[in-house]
Amino acid sequence: MRLKLGRPDLSDYAGYRDAPPATADSPLSVTWAGVTTLLIDDGESALMTDGFFTRPGLAAVGLRRLAPSAPRIDGCLARLGVERLEAVLPVHTHYDHVMDSAVVAERTGAKLVGGRSAAQVGLGHRLPEDRVVVATPGRAIELGRYEVTLIEGHHCPPDRFPGVITAPVVPPVKVSAYRCGEAWSTVVHHRPSGRRLLIVGSAGFMPGALAGQNADVVYLGVGQLGLQPESYLVDYWAETVRTVGARRVVLVHWDDFFRPLHAPLRALPYAADDLDVSMRVLTRLADADGVTMHLPVLWQRDDPWR
Repeated sequence: MRLKLGRPDLSDYAGYRDAPPATADSPLSVTWAGVTTLLIDDGESALMTDGFFTRPGLAAVGLRRLAPSAPRIDGCLARLGVERLEAVLPVHTHYDHVMDSAVVAERTGAKLVGGRSAAQVGLGHRLPEDRVVVATPGRAIELGRYEVTLIEGHHCPPDRFPGVITAPVVPPVKVSAYRCGEAWSTVVHHRPSGRRLLIVGSAGFMPGALAGQNADVVYLGVGQLGLQPESYLVDYWAETVRTVGARRVVLVHWDDFFRPLHAPLRALPYAADDLDVSMRVLTRLADADGVTMHLPVLWQRDDPWR
């Protein structure tokens, strides 16, 4: 934590909120719902990462035991128009990613797909065992009209709750129960259209892990990235965006997740991150590589391949 006061002003980056919206002819769309929650939908088959909608306040996180909020989850699924999902895929198992995942899977008939830590969250919610899938790193899984490959990565430093989850998580629990577990880079291949998408939920990387992968679009997590030395940001870009050959990047995990989604979004405070630093460095790298970069608009169906 730092002593720098305040938070970045999102109005400074209004010009980046211009990702192409989906149209009736779009074969695939992506809708952002805060942090790294993404709905990937072709109208017949859909996936979701994380599904984190409860977003408890800072005092609750620090002082209380946490449990998913059914009204918030149901309200957000309704806002997104989601009734059925093929799978829910937590990018790792900190509370701001996985806390609601099993409830979303239960509501939508989805499988919960991730590592062994995510499986413990699913089992703690009594999700049927046949709907809890432990992925093999680097091996594609068929989920409806998609092939999904989970590739091992690292959490952006510092990881405040490192380690794996070894027993079922039965809410309400302290925030420390949600240890990081496996941190994934998620490659989604939509078979009917051939479109490919990379989701990096945490601003961490494992050198060389994504070699041989390709994706047209990257949803790039930037949480805590602005606190790292500039050399880290350069390496992160090279190991993700440049490695997969993406031409468009959408930045996620910059919003203040202690604030509910019915309130206006704001950036994380400088004490926890520095979006200004991330934007300055990543914009320079994107310009040098000829990559288009955006900030997503909450609830908006986008077609980032357009």
